[in-house]
Amino acid sequence: MAENLILEARGLDAGYGEIQVLWGVDLAVRRGEITALIGSNGAGKTTLMRTLSGLVAVRGGVYRSEGHDLAGRSAAEILSHGIVHVPEGRRLFGAMSVEENLLMGAYLRSASRAAIRRDLDQVYTTFPKLRERRNQQAATLSGGEQQMCAIGRGLMSAPLLLMIDELSLGLSPLLVEQLVDALRALNKDGTSILLVEQDVTIALDLCDRAFVMDMGRIVREGSGEELLADPIVRDAYLGVLQE
Repeated sequence: MAENLILEARGLDAGYGEIQVLWGVDLAVRRGEITALIGSNGAGKTTLMRTLSGLVAVRGGVYRSEGHDLAGRSAAEILSHGIVHVPEGRRLFGAMSVEENLLMGAYLRSASRAAIRRDLDQVYTTFPKLRERRNQQAATLSGGEQQMCAIGRGLMSAPLLLMIDELSLGLSPLLVEQLVDALRALNKDGTSILLVEQDVTIALDLCDRAFVMDMGRIVREGSGEELLADPIVRDAYLGVLQE
């Protein structure tokens, strides 16, 4: 239902310089759900995430969140509406401690110090390793710990929608499993998530709804279960079907 949409894009166009990457993208994210965006490398997934967070300008179409028109807004304005982007590559402040990185996520919030401390404690509960490493420089963390810190920093922004680009990139299966469990727990507690994930099986198993992107366009959508069973999706992204 429209009133349950936390984010809506219709006919969205975007790109870099003279190069157009997104062509008429239609995307809807519902409150309280995990939505996955899948597709091959170069399909435009990261550009879409960067456009939704205001890092790439919208060239055409509609982009709304809870009745607010976000097309043309700056990254800071979009963040103030609760659209929080955990970028590919994590982008932590390497010379700063884990806790300093986490607190940077709350930089634009007007919440009380006590409320921010409660949220910080909740991040540490979700990712106990970060509590152990809170005084350690972020650059010295393992890849998995850096991803936890990047997600934790996003959570400190009190997101309406948490967008995560490439959750599992470069991480071991055990660490990915831990992160997936953390996202399930966060979603169960009410966090809405938009996830770009290279492992299609993980993405479709985790999500409530998914969109398939190809050459800058959305070419398929459905529940994770529906797309896992879709022969075209399975053949394109999960290998040749076995009899």
